[in-house]
Amino acid sequence: MFNKIIYTFLLTIFFSPLLYSQSVNEIIHKAQDLLYAKSSYVEMTMTIVKPKWQRKISMKIWALEPDFAMIYITEPARDKGTVTLKRKNEIWNYLPSIQKIIKIPPSMMNQSWMGSDFTNDDLVRSSSYEHDYTHKLIGEEKFYGYDCYKIESIPEPNSGIVWSKVISLITKNSFMQLKSEFYDEEGKLIKIFIGSEIKNLGGRIIPTRWEMIPLDKPDHKTILEYQKIEWNIKINESFFSQQNMTRLK
Repeated sequence: MFNKIIYTFLLTIFFSPLLYSQSVNEIIHKAQDLLYAKSSYVEMTMTIVKPKWQRKISMKIWALEPDFAMIYITEPARDKGTVTLKRKNEIWNYLPSIQKIIKIPPSMMNQSWMGSDFTNDDLVRSSSYEHDYTHKLIGEEKFYGYDCYKIESIPEPNSGIVWSKVISLITKNSFMQLKSEFYDEEGKLIKIFIGSEIKNLGGRIIPTRWEMIPLDKPDHKTILEYQKIEWNIKINESFFSQQNMTRLK
């Protein structure tokens, strides 16, 4: 009996960290699976809020995870036809006003996309959260009435990620990622990403409203609201081409 107790104790000491790590990775994987599919089509509205004005942009998005995305602006009229193409770590913009396709250079990856609180780099890394970070469960927390896992994610070395860490809240039962906090290299909280308005969209229960709130810019935020999502659509890599940027409607 005593030997059995010792054996169980040793198993706990030497093997529970591995099981713990796998459990955290499984939580992250399920959260990513909920928000992403092999392919998708999305109709959404982005509202950019500033202290003295706000601007609303409607768009269609086609994605083939994790490397390809095409974003077509449908409103307002002055921006209609503007297209952003993501192919792996590269981004191009098509500007219908001058009928030119412009590649975004590395020096501009941290610049705002369409005047929002999202950067070009955010678009590139939108679905790399699972693999570009090392994840650790650091506690539990209640958020919007949901019991959540609290997870700390540290970027992998040489990943090129600007954040020192990301703290996320993921619901225990449904694996919805409701909140993410982004910290700079000095450990200062820079921005918060919050999901709300939980609904059935395309057969999945997900947050349909997201707010990106930059803490260093008072009264600024960007709101994303999903109107339609189709998961696992039929689409291939050839759709995501510079030639196709000028043909979308």
